[in-house]
Amino acid sequence: MNEHNLPSRRLFLGATTAAFAGANALMAQATAGAQIPKKPLGRTGLEVSAIGLGGYHLGSAEDQEQARRIVDEAIDAGINFFDNAWDYHNGKSEEWMGSALKGKRDKVVLMTKVCTHGRDKKTAMRMLEESLTRLGTDHLDVWQIHEVIYENDPDLIFRPNGAAEALVQAKKDGKVRFVGFTGHKDPSIHLRMLAHDFPFDTVQMPLNCLDATFRSFEQQVLPEANRRGIAVLGMKSLGGSGEIVRHGVASAAEALRYAMSLPVAVTISGMDSLDVLHQNLEVARGFQPYNASELQHLRDRAKFYASDGRFELFKTTKKYDGDVGREQHGFPSSQELPA
Repeated sequence: MNEHNLPSRRLFLGATTAAFAGANALMAQATAGAQIPKKPLGRTGLEVSAIGLGGYHLGSAEDQEQARRIVDEAIDAGINFFDNAWDYHNGKSEEWMGSALKGKRDKVVLMTKVCTHGRDKKTAMRMLEESLTRLGTDHLDVWQIHEVIYENDPDLIFRPNGAAEALVQAKKDGKVRFVGFTGHKDPSIHLRMLAHDFPFDTVQMPLNCLDATFRSFEQQVLPEANRRGIAVLGMKSLGGSGEIVRHGVASAAEALRYAMSLPVAVTISGMDSLDVLHQNLEVARGFQPYNASELQHLRDRAKFYASDGRFELFKTTKKYDGDVGREQHGFPSSQELPA
């Protein structure tokens, strides 16, 4: 996904921190020493923390030392699911994460994504080797096809010598334990991927209180993935760039708690500073999910804001579409598009 010019989580953290300082202080006292719940990663046999650390935002940290501190504190707090992708910050996110995980690789479930978008198996395998080198490991726990967002992606991925064959080969070679795919554009594309009956172990999708009533992954894809026993990885819990918080739909804590309350294995959250990590830990430690009526109340509250997708720009615009994927599909990069 192309988030290179998106606002940092810091931009809205300050706005929410003051409003919820008192509540957060009480929550911190109540959850001091509490553990982050673990959930099964589908049928893989692995257990993962209910919240995961997003790789893109790690590459947006102030510097590499700050990124290392985020990784260290996250692991110490009990976060064990680490997300990344081959193209995040042109490889910097993988490099920083790999450096920070030296001596700690066995403490995490490590995932990255291959940005083939329908390109050939050979290219995918080359990208895998590059990711392994950057991350400083000889294998991945999860390898996903990144950004399945174009209508022709399922056909390209499952064509002879397409990306699906790379997933099979990587597993056979022992370089990848489990495989999946991710996307953020339209639930119909996810369903077409699943219709191929490929043995995916994981699937990643945007899940938040706005998504529930607009072009909804929660309503259309989540039940199907659960029916198949595929581990669901939630993302964009705050709307992609904090839109849910910045436009007053819900607080950061409410939005994150909503996403974590859904039947998912892990909710991946971008953390580009220790402040954001600490804010998320206040929700994740001793996490108690919303009940059905509380979930519905937040859906109803968000419904008006969700009605035309204006706060889920990853669905309705090209803003989040990565340049690598656009170029591979023959479209101009974001730098070539008019302002």
